[in-house]
Amino acid sequence: MATVFAPRLSGLGARVTRDEDGTPAYVRQAREGDARAFQELFRNHRRDVGRLVARLLGPRPDVEDVVQEVFLQVFRSLQNFRGEARFTTWLHRVAVNVTLMHLRAARSRPRLGQELLDEPAAPDGSSPVDEAARNQRLRALYRILDTLSEKKRAVFILHDLDGVPAGQIAATLDTPVLTVRTRLFYARKEVYAAMAGDPTLESIARELASPEAAAAAAESPQ
Repeated sequence: MATVFAPRLSGLGARVTRDEDGTPAYVRQAREGDARAFQELFRNHRRDVGRLVARLLGPRPDVEDVVQEVFLQVFRSLQNFRGEARFTTWLHRVAVNVTLMHLRAARSRPRLGQELLDEPAAPDGSSPVDEAARNQRLRALYRILDTLSEKKRAVFILHDLDGVPAGQIAATLDTPVLTVRTRLFYARKEVYAAMAGDPTLESIARELASPEAAAAAAESPQ
């Protein structure tokens, strides 16, 4: 989950042309009904959307299903994109909204048993013991995140796990920056308190509660 995916575009031999407002030409063409342009849109943004969905959902078996739903919604809603924001901002807004709706629906369904969770890829060179401990901490963290409201969950994950600045989150969620910072403050308060009561995450909670970490957290929402 912590891996940052870097698209490998070398060797494709294609340059992306852009309209005057900076929007890739394939977006405009896809909006006009060009099926090949939409395939290009999918290829160019599939990995980024997949990473965002996986981070918002956590280690769950339905990540790919949600990614497909995101692009289905993009296909349905592309006519509504007018270039008033960057296309990636609009796309991420769609991805966040679809993912949160999926989580909302999942919470309303009865759970008949323990779901099989996808184990995230481990960093290269990690031992099986380290990988198992990492996955245990990750599952424990997302159990805590599951207790947050969806708005606080989204802001916490985007900012503290994905490193997205508060201003960019505000644009993605179409929400004032002050609201983003307020949600982040209360999300951190709930998450850190819950971590302190979880043996798997207790040591991390102590580090986050240190004066140095608290000062850094207070300065970070930019």
